[in-house]
Formats: sequence, structure tokens, C-alpha cells
Amino acid sequence: MAAPEGFSYKVRGSEVVVSHHGRRAATLRGDAAARFLRDVERRDPQHVMARVTGNYKRGNERR
Repeated sequence: MAAPEGFSYKVRGSEVVVSHHGRRAATLRGDAAARFLRDVERRDPQHVMARVTGNYKRGNERR
């Protein structure tokens, strides 16, 4: 399976907006935003963003 790619995020005040290929995929607020920012620093950011958006291992990935 290919590694996730195309994700980015922006911090806007107390919110974190996660985008996939330029389209908004998730908005995190409060504790979820803080946890996300910690995880992005410690782990692979693309994998963290894929998990947050729910775009990760759905079981129907094609090879």
C-alpha cells in the first residue's frame, strides 16, 4: 500500500484545518487540535493527518 500523501494543515487561532489536495478534510478544535499538533511533531505528519480525516485503511484500498 502506498504511503499517504497530499495532506497539509493550517493553524488558525485555536483551530487546526486539515486539507487533502487543497480541499478541507477536517477541522479540529480544543483538545483534539492540541493532541494533533503533538502527534504531528512526533510522528509522520502524513499518517497522522490521514488518520484524523478518516482516510486511512478502510479495507478497500486497491493495489
